[in-house]
Amino acid sequence: MIMRLSNWLTVVSLSLMIIFPVHASEDSEINSAELAEMIAAGNAPAIVDTRSTFEYEAGHIPGAIHVPFWTTLWNSDKIVASGHDPVVVYCAHGPRAYAAGMMLGLKGFPNVVYLNGHMSGWSKAKLPETVGSEP
Repeated sequence: MIMRLSNWLTVVSLSLMIIFPVHASEDSEINSAELAEMIAAGNAPAIVDTRSTFEYEAGHIPGAIHVPFWTTLWNSDKIVASGHDPVVVYCAHGPRAYAAGMMLGLKGFPNVVYLNGHMSGWSKAKLPETVGSEP
């Protein structure tokens, strides 16, 4: 049942992306170095990892909460952000993050920001990663 629902949500999300393509503008992206500085300074925005549980547990950005993209509509309450606070969303390469970002917009998050390069760029830059599940 859950697998059917996640497959259905995947198809719907991808269909919406084809019908209404999401293009991140320069203002709606943050680069890895900038985000790493914010984390180190203790003023990181909400960071959402939209990848699978396996991918998340293998290594994620420190402080990122895990909300697989197909669960975004009913798990958005895990994201603590108010008003126009940015919510940084990423996946491995982009498509899942963009689908989740669209859903977060529908749920009332007005300032969704995408990590430029996503997790692949973060890892390539050899920035810190946390291994394991959420605390």
